[in-house]
Amino acid sequence: MTSDGEYRKTVLDNGLRILTSRMPHTYSVSVGFFIGVGSRYEEERRAGISHFIEHMLFKGTEKRPTAKDIAIAIEGIGGLINGSTGREATVYGVKVPQPHLDVAVDVLSDMLLHAKFDPLEIEKERQVIIEEINLTLDTPDVLASLLACQLLWPDHPLGHDVLGTKESVSGLDREAMLSYLRCHYGPANAVVSVAGNVEHERVVELISTYLGDWQGGGEDRFRPAEGDQTKPRLCLQFKETEQAHLCLSLPGLERDHPDRFGLGLLSCILGEGMSSRLFSEIRERLGLAYSVNSFLTTLRDTGMVGIYAGVDPSRISLAIEAILRECEKLKREEVPPEELSKAKEFVKGRLALQMEDTSSVAAWFGQQELLSSKVLTLEEAFQAIDAVTTADIQRIAGEIFREERLNLAVVGPFREESEFRKQLRLW
Repeated sequence: MTSDGEYRKTVLDNGLRILTSRMPHTYSVSVGFFIGVGSRYEEERRAGISHFIEHMLFKGTEKRPTAKDIAIAIEGIGGLINGSTGREATVYGVKVPQPHLDVAVDVLSDMLLHAKFDPLEIEKERQVIIEEINLTLDTPDVLASLLACQLLWPDHPLGHDVLGTKESVSGLDREAMLSYLRCHYGPANAVVSVAGNVEHERVVELISTYLGDWQGGGEDRFRPAEGDQTKPRLCLQFKETEQAHLCLSLPGLERDHPDRFGLGLLSCILGEGMSSRLFSEIRERLGLAYSVNSFLTTLRDTGMVGIYAGVDPSRISLAIEAILRECEKLKREEVPPEELSKAKEFVKGRLALQMEDTSSVAAWFGQQELLSSKVLTLEEAFQAIDAVTTADIQRIAGEIFREERLNLAVVGPFREESEFRKQLRLW
C-alpha cells in the first residue's frame, strides 16, 4: 500500500488496483471502474465492439435481469450511473449518497462479472447503436471532428469512430463480444477509483469481497500510432447545411510528454474560453463565427491539437485564414507574461473547481493510474503548470504548428476543393 496525500492505493493479489480519495466534507461517493481497452484495440471488421460491450453491461445480469432493474438499483437510492468508451479506456461509474457505497460496488461488480449478453437484447441494442451512429452522421460539428481524426490517423484504429460503422456493428455477434471481453477485461488491466467520505481500508475490504476472486485476461497490446505525415491533408464532405463546419487537426503530444502542460496552456491561450485569442479574433473582432475553440486529445503514444469553428459558408476562407494567422503568431512571437499568467490561473482554476466533485476526483486519479506512467496530485499538476515559461509556449507552437502536418476537414455545402487546396498549398 502507498499513500500520497490526496489518494491511497492498494493492489489486490489478482492485480486489481484500488485507489481512494478521502473527501470528508462530501455527502456523495463516486465509484469508477476503469478498464484499459477502447477503440484503438479493435480490428477494422470489429470496429465498435468495445462500445457495444459497454452498452451490454447495462442490459441485465442474473441478479438484475433487465436494464431497468440495474437502473432502479441505483436511481432508487438517488444515485447516478453511466458508462463511456474512448480510444484507450472504458469507464463505468456510479455516484450515490455516501451511505449506499455498498450498493454502488455491488451493482458495478455484478455488471462487470455477470452481464448476460442476452441475444435478444444484443439485437435491440444493435439498432440503438446504429441510431447513435446515424446521429453522428447527421451532426455536422461532430462529423467534422471525426473526419479530422481520420485525416490525422488514416487507415488506423485511432482514426475510426469509437462507435464503429453501421457495417461493422451489424456484423458483431455474442461470441465475438464474449471473446473480446475475456481477452481485455481482467483485474490486471483495471482500476477501481473511489472518492468521497470513505475509509481506504473499508473500501479495499468491500471491493475485495466482490472482485478479489476476479480472474481473466487483460491484454494491453495495440497498434502504435504512425507519425509519417509530410504534407497537408484535406477532406471535404458535402452536406446541405446553413453553416460550414471546419476542423483543423495537427499531431499533438502523448499523454506523458514533458511538454504536455505547456501544450495545455498553449491551447488555453489559443482557443479555450471567451478571452482566448480565437474567440477574441474570430468571433468578437471579425464576427465570423458563433462557436470557435481549440481542444486537445492525449493518448499513450500520440495526440491531437484540434481547432473547430462553425461559420457562414461564404466566409469560410476568411475564417481559415484568420485561424492560421493566430497559429502563426504563436510561433513568431512570445506570449506576453501577463497572458500566460492568466492562462495558468484559468487552467488551475478549472481543475480546482472540478476537484470539488467526487466523480471528477475519482476520474482524475483512476484515469491517471490506468493510462499514465505517474499519478499526479493536484498540487503536483499546479507546480508543473506554473513552471511553464513564455519561451516554452513559443517553442511548442513552433513544433506543433507545422504547415506540412496540417489537416483540414470541412462539412458543408461545398463540392469544389480548389479554394481549400489553395489555402493548404496542396498544389
